[in-house]
Amino acid sequence: MKIISFFYPFLAVSILFISCSTDEVLSSLEPETNILQEEVSSKALKQIGSGVMMQAFYWDVPAGGTWWNVVKSKVSSWSNVGIDAIWLPPVSKAHNGPFSMGYDPFDYYDFGQYDQMGSIETRFGSKSELESLITQAHNNGLSVIADMVINHNSGGDLESNEFAGKDTYTEFTPLSGKFNRTKYDFHPNDKYNTDSGFFGGFPDLSHKKHYVQDWLWKRSNSVAKYYKNTMKFDGWRFDYVKGFEPWVAKQFRDAVGGFAVGEYWDGNVNTLKWWTDQAQMSAFDFACYYKMRDAFMGDNLNALSGDMLLKRNGFRAVTFVANHDTDEIIHNKILAYAYILTHEGYPVIFYRDYEDWLNKAKMNNLIWIHNNLASGSTTNLWTDNDEYIAKRNGGEEKSGLIVYINNSNFWQERWIETNWSNRKIKDYTGNSGWEPTTQVGKWVKIQAPPKGYSIWSLK
Repeated sequence: MKIISFFYPFLAVSILFISCSTDEVLSSLEPETNILQEEVSSKALKQIGSGVMMQAFYWDVPAGGTWWNVVKSKVSSWSNVGIDAIWLPPVSKAHNGPFSMGYDPFDYYDFGQYDQMGSIETRFGSKSELESLITQAHNNGLSVIADMVINHNSGGDLESNEFAGKDTYTEFTPLSGKFNRTKYDFHPNDKYNTDSGFFGGFPDLSHKKHYVQDWLWKRSNSVAKYYKNTMKFDGWRFDYVKGFEPWVAKQFRDAVGGFAVGEYWDGNVNTLKWWTDQAQMSAFDFACYYKMRDAFMGDNLNALSGDMLLKRNGFRAVTFVANHDTDEIIHNKILAYAYILTHEGYPVIFYRDYEDWLNKAKMNNLIWIHNNLASGSTTNLWTDNDEYIAKRNGGEEKSGLIVYINNSNFWQERWIETNWSNRKIKDYTGNSGWEPTTQVGKWVKIQAPPKGYSIWSLK
């Protein structure tokens, strides 16, 4: 995640209300959740993880309150090509108001309806436009994933802070009247000096405080339950989970259910596996990302033989080629997408790659291949500097596939052993015109174009 501040110093405040306050009164006015209706509508959604996730933003999308409408205009076409969920940027009002990408949160309940932090709308639009986008996504079978920034806050007023030994920007009185915060709710405070980590000097929420837990996930109108029951979000992407213990994200998700993935930015697969086991949710597979970077930017496909979360537990791995924070695979990027869309894990497509930078027809073809052919365990068939060949062994009524990635400047051919005896196969990318028949012993010769790939399965 990136954060750029335009206004005043990176520190925030929280106000703790012990007795009944404005937020308690306002909570009584909120509509009851129609649980039956929610269950019925959720059944119409595609099963999350059965297709491909779209990261529906990039860093510094156009300001001016238009982004929710831009995304709304695309969800139908995305659904038609096989997307099953969209991941939105942080939706609430942040310190930098109309300029913020949302990673400096101020009022978790202001979705663009209160005049504070320099604007009414967020950078992305109004609350009504966000609700309309979510409804449109649901009508097209797409789950909507909220980006939850619960490690830190920004935009609070200055208060005397004896725990920090100086004045700090830790007094938060948001216009929503919900989740007021003070110095008692951040580190250091009267009970806890720190947790797993601070981010960028921002006031660091103290998750062991019961007041913070109540407002984040325990109360009937907590952030988690409001986003789930009122705003109708279906899943959660937790930002900067290095900043707090795994139990925090786990308890948040346990309170409301839904798909969840953590941004644990670390290329060490053992650390990623530890975090997913502790949090009992998915994580972005940075181990896979860095191996692909080394393979495709370093022109050495042997790097793909390295360990990744998708090889440890594909059900917990969310794979990606680029995102709003990092985009290092510049060359041969389509080859990296061919890799994640044919292997285990839940792949994410970056908005700009799909809409602006790469060949959309090729991307749509890879999405189709992922959704219709990719299944089962993976067996490596060949790897060297320039070539990578692997087969998915099939299952779940899918025949499996063979992917051949060629990073050389010439056409390449290989004899490989398939799972099919005496069967005609074809390259579902159209990059090869061959339609060979496998031998009785299941062997067949396949080919791949220069700086390209082919993906084979039963005709």
